[in-house]
Amino acid sequence: MGLSEQERSPGAAQIAARVRAGTLSARQATRDALARIETLDASLNAFCALDPEAALEQADAVDDRLAAGDPAGLLAGVPVAVKDLIATRGLPTTFGSPLYAEHIPDEDDVVVERLRQAGAVIIGKTNTSEFGYGAVGHNPVFPTTRNPWNPGKTPGGSSAGSAVAVASGMVPLALGSDGGGSVRIPAALTGTVGFKPSWGRLPLYPGCRDETMPGASGWEALEHIGPLTRTIADAALAMTALCGPSCKDRHSVPLEDIDWSDLSSPHLPEARLAFTPDLGFAKVDPEVAAMAERAARDLADALDCQLDLASPGTGDTQPAFEALVALDTDRKGLTDMARQSDHRFGSPLRDLLEREWTADEFTSAILERKRIANAMWRFMATRNFLLTPSVAVGAFGLDVDGPAAIAGTQVPATAWTPFSPLANLTGQPAVSVPAGFTAEGLPVGLQIIGRHLDDIGVLRAAAALERVRPWSHQWPT
Repeated sequence: MGLSEQERSPGAAQIAARVRAGTLSARQATRDALARIETLDASLNAFCALDPEAALEQADAVDDRLAAGDPAGLLAGVPVAVKDLIATRGLPTTFGSPLYAEHIPDEDDVVVERLRQAGAVIIGKTNTSEFGYGAVGHNPVFPTTRNPWNPGKTPGGSSAGSAVAVASGMVPLALGSDGGGSVRIPAALTGTVGFKPSWGRLPLYPGCRDETMPGASGWEALEHIGPLTRTIADAALAMTALCGPSCKDRHSVPLEDIDWSDLSSPHLPEARLAFTPDLGFAKVDPEVAAMAERAARDLADALDCQLDLASPGTGDTQPAFEALVALDTDRKGLTDMARQSDHRFGSPLRDLLEREWTADEFTSAILERKRIANAMWRFMATRNFLLTPSVAVGAFGLDVDGPAAIAGTQVPATAWTPFSPLANLTGQPAVSVPAGFTAEGLPVGLQIIGRHLDDIGVLRAAAALERVRPWSHQWPT
């Protein structure tokens, strides 16, 4: 037995169409979302900041535009949640840290600005790990975010609250950030769609790149913004509203002539897919690996493609990834702020700050990234998509950074997320889509990685899988 009809959020596309048609007001859509949040969030802790009055004012502005005969936007009246690492004008953006507990930005991140221009209603901020360091949903400021499929389990992270807000039906669309899997990991553990576009597809500024704020500057070389939704169509709708270059982000890519709404199966003559259960090195729960492989085979059948069991041979990307994160972190600024306020960071941020990094380690990581990127383009020159499990395990307990063991082997706390950093290091588009449930009733995700800048191809492949293995009708109890 799942959520009641009243507790389920309609899709973003459905809400926007009804608001534009006049059969639903933006105010009512916002009130419905606020009611769902009031009912559900006391037990899930997805949100860390709400401003109902401001949200209703935004909704009224949408209704006024429609009443005046003016266009209201692609996301007219859609309630949207925004991760607490993404800057929101007039709403707290704490980065999950006591160091910024009172911080309220005076400008929006570019993507939030575009949400408002598209008629979306920014309904609140969602919980994250401190500064996004850690693939979980706990921090020292707010109550731990819980997985709606089992509130005793983690939803993953660091876009924990955004994933839970969507999975539990509070909102149909939420924004997350993904520096090493932080959109795809919680999507996998909550049974939602988490899309990480190509690097530069969605501009980043200022929330992830504010050089004046230690810890808030993000990881410029790795960070992406991406939507979390229940359907591929809603993810594509978000891309239509948000993508395109910005002068504020020198890495943003030009706007291509892409019809994001065209999710028909891609025409891929003689296409090939590759599936690897472990990238050749990872410890993976056998149940998770088997479920991901079944989903991969179903996708190959849906696309009438050949499926190879093959790995790109990149090896373990975690050491290079961790070094690049350290290189892109204002370690001195964070350490000084913490010392002045007697704040002690939790792991893994504490480990990163206390470690004595060397210039040689950073140089080696940069060279390793080049090797990984070259290995990937060579591998994908003959494959259209690389398929993997999204994470190595199902959801585990709360307030820990990872399981102590996987498949009977003791592992470090980061070992359960071996698949996601790869697409951050290369900048390739990747999506996590639902692949089924474990015997314990916990969601499992399949990751689809596409060729460089083939974002629409990734979404079309995901939509093909969604047609043969629909998932949006499945709701947590």
